[in-house]
Amino acid sequence: MFILMVVIFVLGYSMIALEHPLKIDKAASALLTGTILWALYALNVTGLLDLGLSPTWELAKAMGSDVLNFIQPNVEDAYYGRAWEGTVETAQNALHFVKHDLDHHLVEIAEILFFLLGAMTIVETVDQHQGFKIITDRIKTTNKVKLLWILSILTFFMSATLDNLTTTIVLVALLRKLIADQKTRWFFASMVVLAANAGGAWSPIGDVTTIMLWIGGQVTTVNIISYVIVPSIFTMIVPLVIVTFTVKGEVERPVLSEDDSREFTTAFERKLLLIMGVCALLFVPVFKTVTHLPPYLGMLFGLGVIWLVTEIMHRNKPLEDKRKLTVIGVLRKVDVPTIFFFLGILSAVAALQSVGHLDVLAKYLDENLHNIYLINLIIGVLSAIVDNVPLVAGAMGMYPVMDPGTTGFMADFMVDGKFWQFLAYCAGTGGSILIIGSAAGVAAMGLEKIDFIWYMKKISLLALAGYLAGAAVYYFQMQLIG
Repeated sequence: MFILMVVIFVLGYSMIALEHPLKIDKAASALLTGTILWALYALNVTGLLDLGLSPTWELAKAMGSDVLNFIQPNVEDAYYGRAWEGTVETAQNALHFVKHDLDHHLVEIAEILFFLLGAMTIVETVDQHQGFKIITDRIKTTNKVKLLWILSILTFFMSATLDNLTTTIVLVALLRKLIADQKTRWFFASMVVLAANAGGAWSPIGDVTTIMLWIGGQVTTVNIISYVIVPSIFTMIVPLVIVTFTVKGEVERPVLSEDDSREFTTAFERKLLLIMGVCALLFVPVFKTVTHLPPYLGMLFGLGVIWLVTEIMHRNKPLEDKRKLTVIGVLRKVDVPTIFFFLGILSAVAALQSVGHLDVLAKYLDENLHNIYLINLIIGVLSAIVDNVPLVAGAMGMYPVMDPGTTGFMADFMVDGKFWQFLAYCAGTGGSILIIGSAAGVAAMGLEKIDFIWYMKKISLLALAGYLAGAAVYYFQMQLIG
């Protein structure tokens, strides 16, 4: 059964990676994978726990009732007394253990999902009010090289503020208004993906994987920015420098229809929502620092303020306009399947963590590599083949956060340790090597129908060059710091 769970996980991942050829949404595959793995765990709990590979169960047996308060705080210790004697005594007790272990993971997953749902709703509200039009209307050049640099730099910093997925969606929509030729637009959209992933890696709110590490307490705001921003800049610049010498000419602007060029919000509404949206997102790290509460609460606070303001702003408008511009109407456009995808895949990884698969993998990597740089470089390359979210979730499950003052190899696993910082970089940027390797790439692929093979031929080597350049910069940066 232990091996069967791995097989189910691999099959689920294959369906996610082959989403477009199979024409099956990855959210469906992820939800099935997560639920099936937990069902297998529950149906075969005694046999799986008796293997002695579950880190939570082994810790529970070693520490007795003390760990019980951490795993299931609302359960009376006496009820589980027989289960801590060293064997799985009854299936009923073991099933209750699985149930409350699942509850513990669900709290962590829910924090990430509510954060993403709040962020996506805020950005969609700004976009619905044409707030991003203020930025895009200022781009006038048609020179390909200049346009590439402008869009990449704009994407890099927007991604750090908004997140790489949202930024890619906004920039791809912009490219449709700037470039008429499809293949040229594919190339620009692909370069946007590289810049978006680079920009998201160094910001605590710029990429789902960095968000996970930030929420999990592996990295803090100031240090992740300080140590990862320079490698991320090189990841963006190296491909840009290469294409600067190969791309020539001007882009042809498309002829916009009346609907595309029509302004249905006032200049005041556009400016107000853009400022409020950016401020709401930037307020999240401040909220976490001041209150020490989970970041999703800060995000929901910002959403609540924007919701209230838009309700007041549009209260006297016709019902049709209110449905379009208020948050209630915007929620209909939020990408809910993406939320379900993260729920499914994070649940699947949590199941493997609970049973002990990730612990086995961690021990294998330690024994055979024992090098944080090689481990993370491999994770980064793997994230180009499969989604980076479960890879980071897996690493978070494999390696505990070490206490301050830890020495030797494990010192790199303390809060803001080199392992976690380099993991944020590698997982955030390695996915650019293939178009299916990141949320930004999948979004661009879906919106522009970018061909997988075309991306491999035209972009993959550029992305790999940037990835390795940034990794080298981080390595030498850490050697200089000591």
